[in-house]
Amino acid sequence: MAGPRVALLGVMLESNRFAPLATEADLESGCRLAGEPILTDARGDGQRLPAEARAFIRTMDATGHWEPVPIAITALYPAGPMAAGLFGDLRREIEAGLEAAGALAAAYVVLHGAMVAEGDDDPDGTILALVRRLLPRPACVVATLDLHANVSEAMVAAADLVVGYRTNPHVDQAARGEEAALALRLMLAGEAAPVTAFLRLPLTPPSVTLLTAEAPYGTLIDRGQRRLAEAGGRLLNVSIFGSFVFSDTSHNGIAVLVAARAPAHLAEARRLAADLATIAWDERQGFTRRLTSIPEAIALALAPDREPLIYSDAGDNPGGGGSGRTTELLAALVEAGAEGVLYGSFFEPDIAEAAHAAGIGAVLEVTFNSEGGTTFDQPFSAAAEVLALGDGKVTGRLGLYAGRRLVLGPTAALRIGGVTVVVISSRAQTADPVFFEMLGLDIGAARTVVVKSRGHFRAGFAPFFRADRVLEVDTAGLTSPVLERFTWQGLPRPVFPLDPETHWQPPDW
Repeated sequence: MAGPRVALLGVMLESNRFAPLATEADLESGCRLAGEPILTDARGDGQRLPAEARAFIRTMDATGHWEPVPIAITALYPAGPMAAGLFGDLRREIEAGLEAAGALAAAYVVLHGAMVAEGDDDPDGTILALVRRLLPRPACVVATLDLHANVSEAMVAAADLVVGYRTNPHVDQAARGEEAALALRLMLAGEAAPVTAFLRLPLTPPSVTLLTAEAPYGTLIDRGQRRLAEAGGRLLNVSIFGSFVFSDTSHNGIAVLVAARAPAHLAEARRLAADLATIAWDERQGFTRRLTSIPEAIALALAPDREPLIYSDAGDNPGGGGSGRTTELLAALVEAGAEGVLYGSFFEPDIAEAAHAAGIGAVLEVTFNSEGGTTFDQPFSAAAEVLALGDGKVTGRLGLYAGRRLVLGPTAALRIGGVTVVVISSRAQTADPVFFEMLGLDIGAARTVVVKSRGHFRAGFAPFFRADRVLEVDTAGLTSPVLERFTWQGLPRPVFPLDPETHWQPPDW
């Protein structure tokens, strides 16, 4: 018994409008699978597929007969807008695969939801609309999105159900893939397709305010899940998307999606969506953050007799499109004579290559950020001793990267005065202690740890640092939480917090 035929496809990219274009070369940064290798990866010990896609496939396997039809799944590391030619190629690949697939009962589409492409500010919506055109109802379309998705009307119109992450740092992708599969099973068993209430607020918060362990965002998500449980099965899903402001599109903004299990319950879904959106708007001041200034960070780094601290180099998060090369905080720590500092990780392949050529114990004159490239980039030169070398082939052990194979290329630990810097050859945010441990560095012995990561490091470094030992430092860069530093072109103005006098009221449904 073959069971329903379900297409598997997706393109995942979080686009920072201000970062360099994502091109063919960026395909090496993540997952690029088509056809049967998708199933091989999901059902074996592969680590290339997005976790939610793997969980979706395994849950479908565990819950009955089905015939998976793997088309193509591509996931790139966060970067700038996708080059038009690359997006066109990926779109045509999906279209050709679906056209060749024959009759389909459903499609599962794995997306990030904050992609931008040259000439298309809503490529996620474009993909979903394409799938819907080729799979007319009653075929089902189910999509999973990152919590930082920018949800458009086109996305909601094309999908029968949209399931968003609930945790930031993201540790629930597998659970959301399972949820999507179980919901699809209900639809395939003959239940009416869900109908969704959708509201988007003129509220584009910096990502540092979207942690789900604290108010207001975390309590908002908790409230939504509590109301979902109280609905007695009439509602199927509540997803609250924080959006990704750096995509800079007209559909940026916190979005609330409440899926009613059947059309008869749409009014209840709309009431809940309006309630949640109103709470978010009333608490909008909570979506602003005071950062630690660099002088304050330096003073704390030099302070004697204190507990160890971890700093987020918040303006340069490679996981949000940052270059991984800005030197503002590094230069300040070195010039101040800070001791006992671990700093990771700088995306500097040339420096890593030079360190490997020189060998452990060598002293090199190195220049970080020698190429520049953005208005935030300044070079920093120093004498550096090579402490350790590695090949960058490791498996993450905590948080975002737990269990995932990382290929960071040649790596090195360099000592510059009292600061030990980790250099990697593949751009990635330092969200896991393995970035230091792979080079024999002892996090527990450091007085100050600095990471080029915005929020995901909190899950990875939780065993070492309590929440009150975490500081977000106001560094410049492509992911700076100080939104006034950017020239915005696409945001739906007026919008809070950029425009403090912005007004909003719930719709009269």
